[in-house]
Amino acid sequence: MTTWGSEMDFSERVRSAFRRGETDAVVRMSEAEIERARAAGDAAGEVEARYSLARVAIRGGDLAGGEARAWQALEVAELSGDRRLEERPRHVLAAVARMSGDLLRARDLYRQSIALNEELDQPVQVNSEFHNLAFVELKLGHLDEARRLFAEGRERVFGHGWKDFVPYVCLAAAALGVAEGDHARAAMMVGLTDVAFAELGQVPDPDDAADLAEVRSAALEALGPVAFAAEYSRGQLTDPRAAFA
Repeated sequence: MTTWGSEMDFSERVRSAFRRGETDAVVRMSEAEIERARAAGDAAGEVEARYSLARVAIRGGDLAGGEARAWQALEVAELSGDRRLEERPRHVLAAVARMSGDLLRARDLYRQSIALNEELDQPVQVNSEFHNLAFVELKLGHLDEARRLFAEGRERVFGHGWKDFVPYVCLAAAALGVAEGDHARAAMMVGLTDVAFAELGQVPDPDDAADLAEVRSAALEALGPVAFAAEYSRGQLTDPRAAFA
């Protein structure tokens, strides 16, 4: 039996805690939820809890542990027969492949995740996975394809008013700046990204945090501390929509 009301309450609380960076709270909540969900036969609650523990492991740099927990969550989801429950574990498995540098596998997994989310009629998740796929294409050296995917994602985000995704649009622009050799724009977009996350009271997901750190380091190295700081400060004062005008 799946008790959707209980799972949704837990899901909202644990995801909010994760976005705020409250790792210890996420672990406590998730471990308690696994016990409760297993006793109640609540597959949705157990999947959400195991998915949350996978994200915590990845944030801590334990990719193998994150992958193992994601597989556990996916096993529960598949046994339940509810395709909706497969979505988050499959997302994590794709993210682990991406962060591990297995880009071809990551590309395949993100494409599969996009197809699943389209099947489930979940446009926000479809957009999110296209964003992740764009980063994979960028790292594979397919700059034109990454640029196209990022532009389409940006149009969806601003067109639908998906405010929670604005920081990720800015991060994408920063990554493109580095790839195109425009480190000044990259530094500006890093500043804008940091402000956008702060305004939401959130921190980036682990895979995006890794990308942001990489972009920040590349721009700082290319520009030097003084020039980087100037462009970064400019980004902090820029409106996201104006940055793409």
